Amino acid sequence: MTDLVSPTREARQAQMFPVLAADEIAHMRRFGSPRRFADGERVFETGRPGRGVVLVLTGAIRVTGRDGHGHDFVVVDHGPGSFSGEVSQLSGKPSFVDGVAMGDTETIEIDTERLHALLIAEAGLGEKIMRAMILRRVALIETGAGGPVLIGAESSPDVARLRSFLSRNGIPHLLLDPANDADARAFIERYAPAPDQLPLAVCPNGEVLRNPGESELARCIGMLDAGDPDAVYDVAIAGAGPAGLAAAVYAGSEGLSVLVVDARAFGGQAGASMRIENYLGFPTGISGQALAGRAYTQAQKFGARMLIPMELLRLDCERSREDEPMLLQLADGRAVRSRSVVIATGARYRRPDCANLKAMEGRGVWYWASPIEARMCAGEEVVLVGGGNSAGQAAVFLSAHAAKVWMLVRGAGLAASMSKYLIDRIEATPNIELLTRTEIISLTGSRQSGVESVTWRNRDSGQKETRPIRHVFMFLGADPSTGWLKDCDVAVDDKGFVTTAHEPSLPLQTSVPGVFAIGDVRAGSVKRVGGAIGEGAAVVAQIHAFLSRPSTTARAALLPSAQSARAAPVSGPASSAAY
Repeated sequence: MTDLVSPTREARQAQMFPVLAADEIAHMRRFGSPRRFADGERVFETGRPGRGVVLVLTGAIRVTGRDGHGHDFVVVDHGPGSFSGEVSQLSGKPSFVDGVAMGDTETIEIDTERLHALLIAEAGLGEKIMRAMILRRVALIETGAGGPVLIGAESSPDVARLRSFLSRNGIPHLLLDPANDADARAFIERYAPAPDQLPLAVCPNGEVLRNPGESELARCIGMLDAGDPDAVYDVAIAGAGPAGLAAAVYAGSEGLSVLVVDARAFGGQAGASMRIENYLGFPTGISGQALAGRAYTQAQKFGARMLIPMELLRLDCERSREDEPMLLQLADGRAVRSRSVVIATGARYRRPDCANLKAMEGRGVWYWASPIEARMCAGEEVVLVGGGNSAGQAAVFLSAHAAKVWMLVRGAGLAASMSKYLIDRIEATPNIELLTRTEIISLTGSRQSGVESVTWRNRDSGQKETRPIRHVFMFLGADPSTGWLKDCDVAVDDKGFVTTAHEPSLPLQTSVPGVFAIGDVRAGSVKRVGGAIGEGAAVVAQIHAFLSRPSTTARAALLPSAQSARAAPVSGPASSAAY
């Protein structure tokens, strides 16, 4: 029987691997350097930083991936007019695939910095290149090729932790479960780890990690680059949620050198939302991960440097003059300097007063609901705590996988904290049971087994109920993430949220000149994705105004700029950042 290829798949293949016309090749030549490769010579290699984009003029480059069992497979042969690269090349990160010259091959190499210039200067061609790079990353994620291989039980909480981290950061990966994979069993026998050393993580360079932390795994796959230690950024953005990413996109697009730091993943709490239906321009809804992923790629297109995952320990804002850069201390001992700082660290879900809660986090207690957790609780009962929009979105999503969702709220109902469309959907979903005036009080379980049972109590009658439930999802009210500001005299309100508008002309600036606050962490902000993105756009005009002050501009001329594909001016448009 003939294998029929759908028009949609054909169109996607054509967009993923376009062949450029002669005039497009001529435009790309202006941004690159010629290079020849002999037959069989390696052009790029899995686990090593790539060369940027490589355009083939004559000959060919064979691109191969690696599956979880160490076998190579052909991805594509790039012939004349085709180019290599996916979104890793926007930031100089290691390659997820191998490339070898087939015959004597003449190419044009466009490094990361010049690639940014190309994407901006050649809008039509840049759109074609960006679409291809994004689709190629999507394909890598679908196949898992080139990324780390996790070896452990799919039901393991630590497997879920690592998979969630990789998925939320858009990193391709594979899972081999020893329960149904002989190679995985043999690998575990070879390395003979103790039970608490599982899962194993095999990095692209062959290094084997035993039950690694997220930062350890990130470092082995090249997510954390060293960067230029002497660079001074125009703006350092703490937090890669919707507000921080919006600020990065607008600041980068206007020529500012940008550094974004986040302790876990891009997207923040919004990145964990399975469907956002009230965000302007998406009538059918969009997942928080998809929205954040687009913004993350867009920010890199404009040259923003990303340090994820990386915890910020402190902000040193003591300066003898307003024009001196501030110092941000990172968890790995490094420090970065920046002329301005944007606080976009958002807020974290609160922990209820519940026995054994902290010990069970990551072992049946989750603060997000992704497809990974949904598969783990398929056909089971789950508990969801919280009554806001994020809780409603998670309840509806989980109801499609779980046998029953017990939704616990402390108040008398949902109307005061949730959008009407979500309330209607919850009421129409038969396997969601809403328990009002109810709070979770205790969990039982162990580190090995995870959560085994959950007990809740009615706040009015005091009646308790215990059920054998293994998964609990927490979506409670949030506290601001401002602990790292303790050494900087940034004013906060009585709840810990950062106050702004201390200077009327700069309404998003904090009590410290050059330090701005946006999104959920800012006192008085609208706790919605649209509001956060709007503030991220608006703050850039105010950063320009601050950097344009005579003392700041004069001092900036004496400082080394951060490396960027574009110039990093210290002055700019006063009001265009929001467009």
